Amino acid sequence: MKLTDLRDNEGARKGRMRVGRGIGSGKGKTSGRGQKGAKARSGVSVNGFEGGQMPLHMRIPKRGFNNIFAKDHAEVNLGMIQKFIDAGKLDASKVIDHAALKAAGLSRAAKHGVRLLGKGEFTTKALFDVAGVTKGAREIVEKFGGSIKLPEPKVPAKPAKERPVKGKAAAARAKAAQ
Repeated sequence: MKLTDLRDNEGARKGRMRVGRGIGSGKGKTSGRGQKGAKARSGVSVNGFEGGQMPLHMRIPKRGFNNIFAKDHAEVNLGMIQKFIDAGKLDASKVIDHAALKAAGLSRAAKHGVRLLGKGEFTTKALFDVAGVTKGAREIVEKFGGSIKLPEPKVPAKPAKERPVKGKAAAARAKAAQ
């Protein structure tokens, strides 16, 4: 046997069908697309199209509630943080914040930061700087001498000033003030 004799088994590789190459090819003229209509044309995507009628996926009722004001937190369990500290991927002597958890591969990129959950065993003294924490997680962290720093709550806006009143209403208000 020579190197030039090496080849695939018969039928192992099948060439693609070249369409539109004359009637002798078996796929000439209409290229296997039938005759006319939208499906015979190029650039057609008819999946789910119902001839202009309102499609089924738009007719059926939608269920549930999608809160557009919900906070997007990356939720991380204390048990996983302990595993990463034991493995040396997280340093418990430094502040553990969103950037540190993300660098260790423990949290995803969330818009509003990290929220600590209390699932799992946690036995390390650590300082956390996170966006949120559950009551159980706070108790576990503080039990081992750690602390949690949360962002300052936003101060509500000042009430709007009274608009100046003109005419009879101004006179009535001045009379009432006396």
